Amino acid sequence: MLLIRSLLFNVAFYLNLAFWLLAAMLTMVLPPRFLLRIAQLWGQTSIWLMRVIVGTRCEIVGTENIPPGGIIMAAKHQSTWETFALVTVFLNPVYILKRELTWLPFFGWCLIKLRMIPVDRGARSRALQEVTRRAKIELGQNGRQLMIFPEGTRRPAGAEPAYKYGVTHLYTELGVPCVPVALNAGLFWPRRSLIKRPGTIRVEILPAIPPGMNKMQFHALLQEQIETVSNRLLADGLAELDRLGVPAPVSIRQEPSPQA
Repeated sequence: MLLIRSLLFNVAFYLNLAFWLLAAMLTMVLPPRFLLRIAQLWGQTSIWLMRVIVGTRCEIVGTENIPPGGIIMAAKHQSTWETFALVTVFLNPVYILKRELTWLPFFGWCLIKLRMIPVDRGARSRALQEVTRRAKIELGQNGRQLMIFPEGTRRPAGAEPAYKYGVTHLYTELGVPCVPVALNAGLFWPRRSLIKRPGTIRVEILPAIPPGMNKMQFHALLQEQIETVSNRLLADGLAELDRLGVPAPVSIRQEPSPQA
């Protein structure tokens, strides 16, 4: 039954994506806010499909911790789920994403229209300078929320953290608050897996870290906060799967450490 529901959801997910991409094409001559609304509707309907077909709900708490104006949102990255679900939370998010996504037909055109910030991972310092330049424009002039996944790529739920320097550089250069975001999405939508599990994906938006900390203190604090809460959410999710009688992904540590 779990496999059948997962297959049905995957078909529905991509059909839903195709529908909203078609709708997005109709807004390409309009201001970006119309396309952003399409992206948010895609996120909302995808969340709904996962709840109806797989039985996976989501719970997002701490939205009151999002300060107004330009900020950095630094989120745990375990799954495809948070890439579309978090779009529904913020007023005008701008994502830092791998450059190759902008090369995709239709989807990549939407990313360009929305002024998302691509990064060339092979360019290293030059790429970081360009990302910083673009981020200053989007946050300063447009007051957008910069979404970054500090580990750079999806990591299995429960895996040892691997935070990159980029988020610390941006925090120092942009001079805006950084809001940590913890989650356990990888437990229910694991990376590189067909299976989707029922239960509750939990997201916690933590209090903002104010600007002005030195780099080492900020980097350590950000990782500690995200990992501590994400590990707690992972433990809650594992307990829920156990109550439902659903096996957890074999790659996930059954006893996550309280902090990294």
